[in-house]
Amino acid sequence: MSHVLDNLVALLSLESIEENLFRGVSQDLGFRQLFGGQVLGQSLSAASQTVDEARSVHSLHGYFLRPGDASLPVVYQVDRVRDGGSFTTRRVTAIQKGQPIFTCSASFQTFEEGFDHQIEMPDVPGPEHLRTETELAREVADKLPEALRERAMSAKPIEIRPVTVENPFTPGCTRPARYVWFRADGALPAIPAIHKYILAYASDFNLLTTSMLPHGVSVWQKFMQVASLDHALWFHRELRADEWLLYAMDSPWAGNGRGFSRGSVFDRQGRLVASVAQEGLIRQREDWK
Repeated sequence: MSHVLDNLVALLSLESIEENLFRGVSQDLGFRQLFGGQVLGQSLSAASQTVDEARSVHSLHGYFLRPGDASLPVVYQVDRVRDGGSFTTRRVTAIQKGQPIFTCSASFQTFEEGFDHQIEMPDVPGPEHLRTETELAREVADKLPEALRERAMSAKPIEIRPVTVENPFTPGCTRPARYVWFRADGALPAIPAIHKYILAYASDFNLLTTSMLPHGVSVWQKFMQVASLDHALWFHRELRADEWLLYAMDSPWAGNGRGFSRGSVFDRQGRLVASVAQEGLIRQREDWK
């Protein structure tokens, strides 16, 4: 693994400080608040550490309650809601400064045979000849806020290659759809749970901002207040987060200061490995202009 990927795996591993109680360090990506993907990945890690390895996560549903502080660790409290014959349910609360910043429920299931169908993978160019987000950031480095400039151009644990490219500083109005390829930047251990933590972490990138595409605005514009409100993630089959995955996103609706986006994650063989949905705040602030 690369150094940055090794750090991400460590970030998602968590420290057990008491039964059903875990602590995770935080990662400062330069945003106004703690990156939601970190809390998603760490919450799933906390829940998974209280479940028998024979059961794997199939869904996670969470709400972002307060902005997190990237300079402080996060404590995760796990409630063992139910251990049934086929399914296990866990509730996780992420806490900073004595207050919940995120809460979610996660469900785990033993494998069983059943009906099987899926949607088709979109026909888009493969990742081999696409530029990475890091390379694209270098082209607009002079426009990036100074606090973000170095982070945007440095090595990332998740390599992201957009199929289509928009200039975030002069956004046009386009249809609400986006396709990106992504993978961990290095080989990961052959532990299925780690690959799901990584996917949960990466699923927060690019999703909410897809709902902004038809309106000619971007998260980089100072008058936009953008924040995740909730996040849902379904795992359909085992996956490798260190192999290329296609994230196909679209936004069927926006209104009342909120945007709704959904995503489908496919592997290179065209198998649907996960589905995602998220609603978030996309508020235009006149007092910030």
